[in-house]
Amino acid sequence: MRDIQAEIKENLKEIEEHFSVRILIAVESGSRAWGFASPDSDYDVRFIYVQKFEEYLRIDRTKDVIEWKLDEVLDINGWDLKKALAAYAKGNPNLMEWAGSPIIYKQAEEWAKIRETIGKYFSEKTALCHYYGTANAAWQGYLTGEMVRYKKYFYALRPLLCCRWVERYHTMPPVEFGRLLQIFEDDEFPDGLREAIDRLLVLKAATVEKDLNPQIPEIRTFIETECARQKELSDQAADDHNKDLSELNRLFRELVLAERDA
Repeated sequence: MRDIQAEIKENLKEIEEHFSVRILIAVESGSRAWGFASPDSDYDVRFIYVQKFEEYLRIDRTKDVIEWKLDEVLDINGWDLKKALAAYAKGNPNLMEWAGSPIIYKQAEEWAKIRETIGKYFSEKTALCHYYGTANAAWQGYLTGEMVRYKKYFYALRPLLCCRWVERYHTMPPVEFGRLLQIFEDDEFPDGLREAIDRLLVLKAATVEKDLNPQIPEIRTFIETECARQKELSDQAADDHNKDLSELNRLFRELVLAERDA
């Protein structure tokens, strides 16, 4: 039987050797991390790496992404440290989720300090706009017909619950869908919605991703109305970006200099 975990770790080792880099963090970033993988879901492995000290002193631009593997089972790619920190400075929710993934394949000793620092650059405005946009794209692109792919529901439900989380707690939402469902205990939702989502989770676990199935009315109605509500909230949200990059710059210098002294 194929040992996917061992295969992923072996691929990460090969990446470090082939590109002469050091991986700081490697995580699962897709539906497996979110908690609603299908039987045929692939593995979305994302990583952040630091290059050798000399590579950051070149006047010509070096490649800042590594696209290693993409097949029916494994999707593995990563970002250079400088590129990643620049994205964290903008509050990029996708990369913020990498930092919060519950499935970690590799983690360097320095990651705890990195994670603490990037947490100071979370932006409610950026998160609300990102998650609303993701949900609305899923709704408009896949969920308006009478028959839908059940996995697509989650591509709208999860970001909408993330919006609710930001709205209520003013923090980066958890990655796991199960933890996001805790918000039902603290907020008002339409009657029957939580039960419909619980049924959907059972159906999703046994359904092939490409299968078309009838709409679930409670979920469809919530997605449609909540998308409209979150558009207003994201449009009205104040710009709260942390524009002081001194901590990120200091962190970057420390990490790069450590590669020189290693």
